[in-house]
Amino acid sequence: MTDNASPRHTLVVGCLIRNDAGDLLLVRHHRRGWEIPQGRVEEGEDLLTALHREVLEEAGVRIEAGPLGGVWSKLSSPPALVLMFLGTWLSGEPAPSDETPEIGWFPVEEALTLVTHPVTRDRLVTLLGYAGTAAYRTYTTGPYRLLGEGSL
Repeated sequence: MTDNASPRHTLVVGCLIRNDAGDLLLVRHHRRGWEIPQGRVEEGEDLLTALHREVLEEAGVRIEAGPLGGVWSKLSSPPALVLMFLGTWLSGEPAPSDETPEIGWFPVEEALTLVTHPVTRDRLVTLLGYAGTAAYRTYTTGPYRLLGEGSL
């Protein structure tokens, strides 16, 4: 197998962030709408460094990373492996970025009404239901279709 034929997956990290009041931090992405802060892991970057960097870039805040809440394996093109963590806000005021023109803290009920994209909504609902074990999902897009689920 040549290098060009080797499987290629994008690695993504994200975090469900709560403040002291229990509100959730959401960012509005241009295409996907409201979602949990997330982004790609850069080549040579470790997962937690990427998580902290992406949250700071997209949301302008610093967090304490908590447990891994779930893993989503996207099988359709372009394939991706998405690792979603739970976290707590430490410092910084939420600030929009080029990728995320709106950002805010929302009570859980309001967050559930704002997050409407099927993939991101599944992630939010799954992470809100975290009970000590990371969830595992396999899916395809165009349209979103859950192929399998379990726990790790």
